[in-house]
Amino acid sequence: MAMTRDDVLKALSAVTIDNAGTSLSASGRLSQVVVDATNRVMFSILIDPSEAARFEPIRSRAEGTVLAMPGVSGVFASLTSERGPSQPAPPQPPAPGRAAPPRTGPALPGVRHIVAVASGKGGVGKSTTACNLALALSAQGLKVGLLDADIYGPSVPKLFGLSGKPKVIEERLLAPMDGYGIKVMSIGFLIEPETAMIWRGPMVQSAITQMLREVAWGELDILIVDMPPGTGDAQLTMAQATPLSGAVIVSTPQDLALIDARRGVTMFRKVAVPILGVIENMATFVCPNCGHASHIFGHGGARAEAARLDVPFLGEIPLNMTIRETSDSGRPVVAVDPDGPQAKVYREIAALLWRNLAGGPAPRAAPRIVIE
Repeated sequence: MAMTRDDVLKALSAVTIDNAGTSLSASGRLSQVVVDATNRVMFSILIDPSEAARFEPIRSRAEGTVLAMPGVSGVFASLTSERGPSQPAPPQPPAPGRAAPPRTGPALPGVRHIVAVASGKGGVGKSTTACNLALALSAQGLKVGLLDADIYGPSVPKLFGLSGKPKVIEERLLAPMDGYGIKVMSIGFLIEPETAMIWRGPMVQSAITQMLREVAWGELDILIVDMPPGTGDAQLTMAQATPLSGAVIVSTPQDLALIDARRGVTMFRKVAVPILGVIENMATFVCPNCGHASHIFGHGGARAEAARLDVPFLGEIPLNMTIRETSDSGRPVVAVDPDGPQAKVYREIAALLWRNLAGGPAPRAAPRIVIE
C-alpha cells in the first residue's frame, strides 16, 4: 500500500509534545515530511537547542509511531534547530592572525580519513571528479567510500549507474550501495529521481549527518565527500561538524570560476580544515578528429591560483568526450578504461592527494594532461 504524507501526519497527531496535549502534527515543529517509493519516511522536528533533552523522547515516540504504521519500511526522524531572534548568533570567523576553533565532530568508527571534494560554484565537474578520484584511490589498494552530500542535486547514483534502495541492516542503520568496489551513499537512493528537494537548511544538515553517521561504512582508509557547491550554511555546518582530514577544491580555469574557488579555500581555512589541493577541471580540449588542442575555458588559472594561495596543485583534467560519455552512462572512466589516458590523469592526481593526506613527500608540481 502506498504511503502518503497525510497518512504520516495523521499518525503523528497522536504524539503530544506538552501537558496541554498539543499534537506534533499541529505544533508547527514538523519539517517537510518525505515518503519515498519504498515507504521509507523522513522528517525532522524543529527545536531550540535548549530543548534537545526534552524532545528526544518525543522524537523517539514519533519515530516508533510511524514505524508501526502498516507498510512503512523505515523511518529517519531527527531533531534540528534554527537560530531565532532570541538565540545566540553562530560563532564568527576568527580575526586575521588568530587560530580558527578546532572542529569538534566525533570521528567515524573505522574511517581513517574523511576528505571533502568541494567547489565554490556548481557546473565545474565536482561530482565527476569525486567519483573518479574515489575509484582511482581504490585502484591503489585503499578501502574507499563515497558520500554524496549534494542534497539538492545528487548525481552520484547516475555516475555509478546505481539504482534501487539501500538495505536497512538494523533500526536507523543503512548498508551502503556498491559501485565498482566503492561503498556509496546518496540521498538519491532514497527519493525518486525527479523529486525536488525543497528543504530548509536544518533538514539538509540533518540528512547529511544521518547519511554520514547512520550508514554501515565499516573499515575505510578514506571516505570521499562530494560536497554541495558554494559556501553556505550547509557547507559550513558540514565542515565544522565533520572530522575532515582535508579538502580538495575543484575549479575550471576561467576567472569567473576561480573567484568562487577562492571563497571555497577561504571557508575551509576559517574552520581549520587543511587544503589538500586544487584541481583544474576541463583544462584542455583536444579535437578527436584533427588533434588540435583548444583551451575553451582558458588554461592554467587554477594552477596559478593554487600558487598564489600557497596550496598544493594536484593536476589538470581535460575537457574530454570519453569522460563525459562514460559519466552519462554510469560507467566511470577510471573503472571501465583503467589503462586509458583519462584514467591515468585521475590516478596521478589520486596518488598525489594520498601523499599529501598521509603527510609524505609530495612535489608541488603536478603532472600535466596526457592525451594519447
